[in-house]
Amino acid sequence: MQLDILTPDSDRWRSLLEQTPHDIYQLPGYLMLEAARTHTLPEAMVVDDRGRMLLAPYLLRSCSDLGLDGWESADQLDAVSPYGYPGLLLNPLAQQDGEFINRAIAMLGQGLREKGVCSAFFRLHPWLNANFQLEVSGCTVVDHGETVAIDLTLPEEQLWNQTKSGHRNKINRCRRQGWVAKRVPCQTHLPVFVDIYTETMARVGATGQYFEFDQGYFEGLHQALGDRLHLCVVEAEGETISAGLYSASNGLVQALFGGTRTAFLKQSPTTLETDFMRQWAKERQYRVLHLGGGVGAAKDPLFEFKAGFSPGRWRFQSLRLVPDPAQYQALVNRRAKALGVQLERLSQSTYFPAYRATVEE
Repeated sequence: MQLDILTPDSDRWRSLLEQTPHDIYQLPGYLMLEAARTHTLPEAMVVDDRGRMLLAPYLLRSCSDLGLDGWESADQLDAVSPYGYPGLLLNPLAQQDGEFINRAIAMLGQGLREKGVCSAFFRLHPWLNANFQLEVSGCTVVDHGETVAIDLTLPEEQLWNQTKSGHRNKINRCRRQGWVAKRVPCQTHLPVFVDIYTETMARVGATGQYFEFDQGYFEGLHQALGDRLHLCVVEAEGETISAGLYSASNGLVQALFGGTRTAFLKQSPTTLETDFMRQWAKERQYRVLHLGGGVGAAKDPLFEFKAGFSPGRWRFQSLRLVPDPAQYQALVNRRAKALGVQLERLSQSTYFPAYRATVEE
């Protein structure tokens, strides 16, 4: 087996994607965009075993931002997935070998340790990484909850019947009012999308992370994804009242970001938007429209809204890897001391890595 480290300008990275089922989250341009937002370093590791390949994209973070006084290993790193569902990609030959994934993850951990990485957090892809079965020391797969996926291979009538009656009523009401859902060019309509998105995040009390997705970020997203990015809006008498960004790649359409004008919230124009994108994707023979889940994978009102469009469910999981247990524990110990809390309290946190957890009084 051989392990290599790839940078976003690597031709091999792009070549591997051409040979492997993937989504937008593994594109080098997307990793670079996320690295700029999070002030991290984008990389990928590829494990090759006689043509069986695993590609793991990630962002490198310095642990120096923890502010641990007296800590000598300021060059310690950890790795984290970019926003979304990047997961770990297996080429077709690797997918046929049930034991390859365990060997590859073990080598991935070794490679990360040699880079000075003490922990790695990978958000798995609900479709590409479904049913991962791992038996690797220092590696844990955690189930976070369900996401909603619409099977576009079903007949149109069945898709409509699977939609809850409340959603169907709102879609029909929007149509009777003359509201129109349509795709529009990102180049000209991103500013109005950003305005609606920002209004929505402020209304729902979103955390600061979601406000990092600003005009500059969305312009960068469009540059990174090109014609894979689609913007759908709903207009009422010429006014844009809801908007959503979607990606389309390798048979899969992803709902990425969206929002609704507060004044039109009760009429739910997003139901019309989702119905339009469902039909648009089906007509172009995409296999799945993935709506995602609730905030933090919770079964909250956002999840219930999405669930009204389909009974289809995927599992959202993460892979937690500790390549260097000694360094990891040393960081947890020092973090607990810095926070003034008992070590057990921090160690038992569900947050990973535990040394980045915040402890409420």
